[in-house]
Amino acid sequence: MSKIKDLPLEERPREKLLEYGADKLSDTELLAIILGTGVKGKSALDLADETLTKFGGFKGMSGRDFEDFKKIDGLSDAKLASISAMLEISSRIVRQVLKDYHII
Repeated sequence: MSKIKDLPLEERPREKLLEYGADKLSDTELLAIILGTGVKGKSALDLADETLTKFGGFKGMSGRDFEDFKKIDGLSDAKLASISAMLEISSRIVRQVLKDYHII
C-alpha cells in the first residue's frame, strides 16, 4: 500500500475521523490511528490490517501477550504499548458498563 500521506485527505484515517466521526472508520483505520506511523515498506494501515487479520479482529487481540504481537514485523515497543493501552481502556469501559448494569 502507499503511504498514508500519499492518500487524498478525505481518505486519511485521522482526517476522516475528524470530519465524519470515529464510528465511520473501519477497524483497520482506527487501529492505524492508534499505531500512528508505519515502518519502511508498510504504512500504519498495512500494519493495522496485518495485526487485525492475524488475531481475527480486536476481540482476538485482547488478552494476548507482547510475544504474540512481536511476531508482526514493524510493531515496535512503542506501538505495542499503544495497542496495550487501547485494549486496557476498552476492557475498563466494558467492566464499568457491566458494573453500572449490575451484571458483575
